[in-house]
Amino acid sequence: MANANQDIDSLLEQCKTGSRNAQFEVYNRYYKPMYNTALRIVKDSHWAEDIMQESFLKAFTKLDSFKGEVTFGAWLKKIVVNHSIDNYKKINKSSLDPIDNVLYKVADDDGSNEEAAIDFREVKIQQVATAINSLKENYRIALTLLYIEGYDQEEISEIMGITAGNTRTTISRAKESLLKKLKG
Repeated sequence: MANANQDIDSLLEQCKTGSRNAQFEVYNRYYKPMYNTALRIVKDSHWAEDIMQESFLKAFTKLDSFKGEVTFGAWLKKIVVNHSIDNYKKINKSSLDPIDNVLYKVADDDGSNEEAAIDFREVKIQQVATAINSLKENYRIALTLLYIEGYDQEEISEIMGITAGNTRTTISRAKESLLKKLKG
């Protein structure tokens, strides 16, 4: 793994000098997971392809701002996620509820454990994916960022541009909605 990191560091240095071959190599290593990330958010293959390519262009032009505090893949993924959500919001302004305009009271733990009501060993991955894709857009995006992309709630709040309280509420309601769909 250390050798792979050294290799990518070397490629990134070459990219900074304008090496097309190095850029092509970096692109080939990361395009598939970045495309899949964009596709899970925008749900359109052509759109995801455009977003992914634009994200690579942005990354290559902003390589000097990459400090190496996280892996290059994580840094690039954040660019893809942010670009996907920004584009999605522009095209589908009415699809996302203006949840910042609504005040929610969030209980941290009401003691119930609805997740125990479903035997997840019986649920197939495709059923979960279909159920997630059928959720309201802000719920779908929140759960995708949380469970599939692995972001924490603070990062989701920042990415979606909503408060921490609304993020917790959105995730909680998204989970409830997902559980209802999986039960039904």
